Amino acid sequence: MMYPRLQLLKKLLTQDGSIWITLDDNESHYMKVLCDDIFGRSNFVTDISWQKVYSQRMDAKLFSTDHDSILVYRKSELFTVNKVKVKQNLKQFNNLDEETGLYYRKRSLRKEGSNSRREDRPNLWYGIEAPDGTMVYPIRPSTNTEGNWRWAKETYEQNLQKGLVEFIKKKGEWNIYVKQFAEEDPSRPPSTIWLNNEVGNNHEAKNEAKKFNTNDVFDTPKPEKLLQRIIHIATNEGDIVLDSFLGSGTTTAVAHKMGRKYIGIEMGDHAKTHVIPRLEKVIDAEQGGISTDVEWKGGGGFSFYTLGSSVFDEQGFLHSDVKFSDLASYIWWLETHTAFISTNDITTPFLGVHEGVAYYLLYNGILGDRRPNGGNVLTAPILKYLNECHQYEGKRIIIGEATRIGSAKLEALDIEFKQIPYALYVSHAK
Repeated sequence: MMYPRLQLLKKLLTQDGSIWITLDDNESHYMKVLCDDIFGRSNFVTDISWQKVYSQRMDAKLFSTDHDSILVYRKSELFTVNKVKVKQNLKQFNNLDEETGLYYRKRSLRKEGSNSRREDRPNLWYGIEAPDGTMVYPIRPSTNTEGNWRWAKETYEQNLQKGLVEFIKKKGEWNIYVKQFAEEDPSRPPSTIWLNNEVGNNHEAKNEAKKFNTNDVFDTPKPEKLLQRIIHIATNEGDIVLDSFLGSGTTTAVAHKMGRKYIGIEMGDHAKTHVIPRLEKVIDAEQGGISTDVEWKGGGGFSFYTLGSSVFDEQGFLHSDVKFSDLASYIWWLETHTAFISTNDITTPFLGVHEGVAYYLLYNGILGDRRPNGGNVLTAPILKYLNECHQYEGKRIIIGEATRIGSAKLEALDIEFKQIPYALYVSHAK
């Protein structure tokens, strides 16, 4: 079921687009193999662990499953991520810089932890002259061995001139510190562990869903904060977000509040019982989920569409109740990969011109009294009529049930005939 859908979703992605798939550990590993095949292993971005519960299940027989996986794949190397905003503990920034009037915290210039030995980074071992002329070296106090500084000597000299270095003498020894100022809008690259207190959990998602349908609460909703983080990382305002398994409508609700365009697809009845009421309340400025965080005030709108009858039956033949305009839209998309723009009162077989080719469809009585065998067959009189309804000098494609005009004559007239439904499959295969 997933393979053809993933192939189609890959085609729909922009070159800098990405796809995010949430699964539990029963299926996530199989899905990764599937996506590696479709998107290519080089386009695997990451596997995020989302803590979907806030407490362990005491009735678990073996392990309490606390997380879901979010597999992320990109269309190409053009994909980039937006950094995630973080909160800083401003209490740590308790030193006032008199020149700038900004608060900062002190951090030792001597490197600590991994790669902090002199032999790890020899270029970071050098002497620094203290205010009294003493030369200070990065000696590791725990082992009294040679270490290294955080900065190369050139970087140190530059930051010293900027006033970012501070010397403090303790117990007769000089310590050198880096001034680290609080950021105005701190952000970090997104991590692969998402805790429930940051992006929400299943219980929170259930409570959000209850506000839109208390009688039939959706089984597996996602919290709005989770979708907010995904949409923030992967898109910018005005981008299009597609959720092909829409469920309770969380994706579209969050996308609406965040100023994105969106498309949601859902086969179940909750498209009407859950999604529509939810989006209507979003437009009316409901204040649940992320509304406070994004200062949501309401507004906007959406369109709701339902699919018409299937064009073909199980044997591959056209359904008798397919309307001319529906088949015309389908054919136009197969041939041009563009949307068919028309009015509801189509009166001739002419569909339009695309890239120098004119298209005509003989189907379902569009020809009125001029139709032989139901009007779907190309004959000399019909061709004469097509010339009358829309004269065109370039290449023409005529689609119908059959033709009574020989291939040599059609070729001389620069006409290509395609038969319903068989030629449509060929176009679709392309």
